[in-house]
Amino acid sequence: MKEKLFRPVDNSPLVIFRVIFGLLLTAEAWGAIMTGWVKKAFITPKITFPFIDFSWLHPLPGDGMYYYYIIMGVAGVLVMLGLYYRVAMITYALMWAGVYFMQKTNYNNHYYLMVLLCFLMSTVPAHKYLSLDVKRKPSLKSLSCPQWCIWAFAFQMTLVYVFAAFAKMYPGWMEAETVGILFTNKSHYWLIGPLLAQKWFQVAVSHMGLVFDLFVGPGLLWKKTRKYAFMAAVFFHLFNSAVFQVGVFPYVGIAISIFFFDPETIRRIFLKRKPPLELNEETINSYKSNYLEGRKKLVTTLFVGYFICQVLLPLRHWLFTGDVNWTEEGHRISWRMMLRIKYGTIMFHIKDPATGETWKVRPTEYLTPKQAGKVASHPDMCWQFVQILKKEYADKGFPDVEIYARGNVRLNRGDFHPLYDPEYNLAKAEWHHFKHAEWLLPFKQD
Repeated sequence: MKEKLFRPVDNSPLVIFRVIFGLLLTAEAWGAIMTGWVKKAFITPKITFPFIDFSWLHPLPGDGMYYYYIIMGVAGVLVMLGLYYRVAMITYALMWAGVYFMQKTNYNNHYYLMVLLCFLMSTVPAHKYLSLDVKRKPSLKSLSCPQWCIWAFAFQMTLVYVFAAFAKMYPGWMEAETVGILFTNKSHYWLIGPLLAQKWFQVAVSHMGLVFDLFVGPGLLWKKTRKYAFMAAVFFHLFNSAVFQVGVFPYVGIAISIFFFDPETIRRIFLKRKPPLELNEETINSYKSNYLEGRKKLVTTLFVGYFICQVLLPLRHWLFTGDVNWTEEGHRISWRMMLRIKYGTIMFHIKDPATGETWKVRPTEYLTPKQAGKVASHPDMCWQFVQILKKEYADKGFPDVEIYARGNVRLNRGDFHPLYDPEYNLAKAEWHHFKHAEWLLPFKQD
């Protein structure tokens, strides 16, 4: 295994992906400013919901987040050009991770994938050909890279597809409830709108989406089916881009397919002037000798360990009681993409046991409508909002208030049911990452 990981291969896929990825990173950063997303996500809300372990992470004040995204866009340009590549790629990776962890209201699995790809790109020598770094320092130039640099991206995307397929194997998806809701809301689209509203088309898309996710990874890995799997991937991602407007992700999905093709094929198509990589036993042994044995062991351990984590994390929802689509426990970081639609309403009843005073709080008094909807349907955000209420009432001189959540949630087209136990004092609730929250009520089948 270790020897195969360090076998030299043509670095053309890595180089071409760097250029495309840098362009998409720039578009993601500056596009978020131009479309108003930065304002909606970070500037308009009075309160943001970071990941619980990153409670210290908050948006910059004033117009700070605009400058934050401008810097990210500049880093994306440098990645594309291969100029100060390592610094630029690490900068973007850290800043994008900051964006991801500082807010959950607009959570998207695609954002998590971008975090992973950015950090993977930070570890690979993608700047050693067709880059300004090579212009600055010609000794950097190389026609090859270790095999693991190619495999890492192919394995990562295969796992994304396969776990997305497994997650779709539940009634809400198979009966096209989720797709039906999503498509019906887009029935006004020009040309394809009436088609999206047809039940037969919604069912067909649901089943084809599952089949695609299940087989596109193996299809890209197998040489005989690779061309057809790639064409299916292009159609799938462009369809998603047209219907759902999910940012740059569809184009990242298409671009990353480059790692499944033979590197020599990529060189002939995109880098015709690049000399072919000539390999013989002497050059292979010379290449491998450049890596100290200790470094090989470290990289191999990190490579294997990383992908073990990537396999285990999407499975962690089995540690919890109940339906993950209802409780959300184990939902994030697990490739459960666009699987369900949840609506909810909630009111918080607050009581001071010392004085008997009571108050009613609507989340919309503090939050945007989208944030309030997430508090009603996402337990971790509900728990975080309770912490905000506890602090506020403690500051007012009521340090031991009791807080109860009264509301109902709807999963897809089902009936409304309570998600939070209305008799449980949430002011005493603790949050555990790998333990079921006892104040969540089980999902009721309609």
